[in-house]
Amino acid sequence: MARAAAEGHRVVLVVATKGELGEVAEGFLDHGETLGERRVAETQASAAVLGVARVEFLGYHDSGMIGEASNDDPACFWRADVNSAAAQLAGILRDEAADVLTIYDSHGNYGHPDHIQVHRVGRVAGELAGVGRILEATMNRDELLRQMIEGAQQLAEAMDDVADLPKPEDFEHFGTPASEVTHGIDVAAFAGVKRASMRCHASQIAEDSFFLKMPEDVFSASFGTEWYIEHGAPRGADEPYRTELFR
Repeated sequence: MARAAAEGHRVVLVVATKGELGEVAEGFLDHGETLGERRVAETQASAAVLGVARVEFLGYHDSGMIGEASNDDPACFWRADVNSAAAQLAGILRDEAADVLTIYDSHGNYGHPDHIQVHRVGRVAGELAGVGRILEATMNRDELLRQMIEGAQQLAEAMDDVADLPKPEDFEHFGTPASEVTHGIDVAAFAGVKRASMRCHASQIAEDSFFLKMPEDVFSASFGTEWYIEHGAPRGADEPYRTELFR
């Protein structure tokens, strides 16, 4: 988003829920403040850092993690009628005359029900609004595992608490195999902006978290490329990743 904004594109962020069911430490919220209110404020602050021109919330309730009782709440996004939610999103897309829509991959990167629903709703909305290109944000599983194996020692030396380091097996079901990924977008020049935007989400990413404790060069190497799937774009062993979201 930061790169697109810096290159002159109008970037709009649409958020399905307010993340009301997240967990925060005792005393984190101000007196009388709800987690949903805090996360709306965090989202607005993060969007400003990234250069986002407009932020819209669809108004659905957080569904919680997969398998939790909250998944059965009729007001949660997981239970939302896909066509109804898609019509709401399509209205925003038409209003913006959107050229590109990015959504999650089919399993929401790691199986979160609201991420999966973003995929379902997003695909229908993009078709309703006639958006030319729909790209699914994912993680390149093979590249992620390679980095974890090759960078484990460097991370261990650079960080104080190695017990917090993720292990390769933690990522075996994350993202998508490299053979299915079509786009690798270089955002290394915006790694600092990315981390600044992450800091805005303090209710989700604590200052002492793995992501914010990583040395800058390690963070840039790990998160300096963002990965997407565009259906219909050929991808094979000899086909290079596409490097642009916009034609």
